[in-house]
Amino acid sequence: MKRRNFLGSVALGGSLLSQPSTEKSVQATPGPDNKAKATLSADLVIAGGGLGGCAAALAALRNGLSVILTEETDWIGGQLSQQGVPPDEHQWIETHGATKAYRDFRTAVREYYQKNYPLTAEARSRKNLNPGDGSVSKLCHEPRVAVAVLTDMLNPYLSTGKLTLLLEHKIVAADVKGNKVQALTAQNRRNKALVTLTAPYFADATELGDLLPMTGTEYVTGAESKAETGEFHAPEKADPNNVQAFTVCFAIDYRPGENHVIEKPREYDFWKNYVPKMGKPWSGRLLDLSYSNPKTLEPKQLGFHPEGIPTGNNLNLWLYRRIINKANFAPGTYAGDITIVNWPQNDYTLGNLIGASEKDFDKHFERGKQLSLSLLYWLQTEAPRPDGGKGWPGIRLRKDVMGTEDGLAKYPYVRESRRIKALFTIKEEHVGAEQRAAVTGQSAGVKAAAFEDSVGIGYYHIDLHPSTGGDNYIDFGSLPFQIPLGALLPVRMENILPANKNIGTTHITNGCYRLHPVEWSIGEAVGLLVKYASSKNVLPRAVRGDKGLLAGFQGFVKGEGIELEWKG
Repeated sequence: MKRRNFLGSVALGGSLLSQPSTEKSVQATPGPDNKAKATLSADLVIAGGGLGGCAAALAALRNGLSVILTEETDWIGGQLSQQGVPPDEHQWIETHGATKAYRDFRTAVREYYQKNYPLTAEARSRKNLNPGDGSVSKLCHEPRVAVAVLTDMLNPYLSTGKLTLLLEHKIVAADVKGNKVQALTAQNRRNKALVTLTAPYFADATELGDLLPMTGTEYVTGAESKAETGEFHAPEKADPNNVQAFTVCFAIDYRPGENHVIEKPREYDFWKNYVPKMGKPWSGRLLDLSYSNPKTLEPKQLGFHPEGIPTGNNLNLWLYRRIINKANFAPGTYAGDITIVNWPQNDYTLGNLIGASEKDFDKHFERGKQLSLSLLYWLQTEAPRPDGGKGWPGIRLRKDVMGTEDGLAKYPYVRESRRIKALFTIKEEHVGAEQRAAVTGQSAGVKAAAFEDSVGIGYYHIDLHPSTGGDNYIDFGSLPFQIPLGALLPVRMENILPANKNIGTTHITNGCYRLHPVEWSIGEAVGLLVKYASSKNVLPRAVRGDKGLLAGFQGFVKGEGIELEWKG
């Protein structure tokens, strides 16, 4: 099965510049009979319509720049929409710890439900409505609502022509001269037409950092060694192919007394018996209601009941990423609750998408789909029930929620990307609670490193899922942190900037810089940096290198509603 939502394919060929990676195919070169027939120009070209890409676009647009934004699927929103992942956020998100624009987005999601859905009086009266009441976030909602809200935010600029949004377009080639990108070539996924995109500045907001090898931007992949980074939790040996699992998410509801059992997936027998091979053993079979406790790696039991009934002391997975709690809506609005399945049981570790050929990408994406469908089939037919029976045949795959024919997410949930070699690399010593305490000699009250060039803040614990290299969870405490400008600046390239999970982190610190509000903050800082550098007629790196320019830029971003340090 090909990617149904990625129409057509792009043949990749060429060679990688000097990089610590095993990638062999990175540069797409249009043939002589397939030349771009159109050229579009803007102040900023952004590849990738995820949260970082949208935030970068909005920041640039509201400050008067023109923007071209490309997205290879038909949905903007990245992990929040096309990947089907309700937001993972921190405990202070309602009041601080994210940019004003991100909080405005969250408010707009709630207002969308208030305006367009028949909420109960009790739900409507809630200041901080959580449509799904999922335990993972204070705002669990449907992917398509994220698409609608982001589209509403971008629409004013589309109507004036300041924004050109190219959905179902993938960047396939780059024109580079020296340290600068001259142009990108985008291909329409439907009709294969090519278009040349030119600008003074470019941002890579793709999910896998696709522009980095195309443009010759220096980068790293996978896990660095302890000798390289000095990190407590880094492995002894570096492995550029050792990256976190990806997940193919899906949505389900429950119709008691009905039979919605899907056809047995062709790989079901494999996945039913599959035991992950890891250096520190997994709890047993992957398709089971137990997993490795992320913090201790000891076997831990989970619960599951699709009616939301408590499952003792065990987390009921049904409630974990629930995006619709039918009790919040007028009777008859929803037949049942809707939950997103992004669980330990459908983390896929048998292939690395970074640098994969189109064929290998499709192969691993399809196998990830087979794992997710196998998990669904197992829940419908074999999952243990409290009454001693097996299976919940009333569980129904909600294809409409994901907007796909097969009911699975349009794109894999990617946790780890290529990462630029940056002017400054964020390491565990800067944000990890244990190592930070060791570095500072403090046993209490320890804080993350203070960066003079902070352009934002964020928080999440360091959370690395099982990996392609056989690592079990790496999960430990971090500290509320800053986003240093130096981590957004490539060591050599002058006019391309990272705007997603591809900033200057390590394999370890990526684990806390990869979540929704931080990705937004990174993108927003990049959009504002392009505006500021352009207005001063300097390169972005000059902003960091000059104290006066840096102070001016930090004043600019603060005026845009971005916090540079944590309160308290």
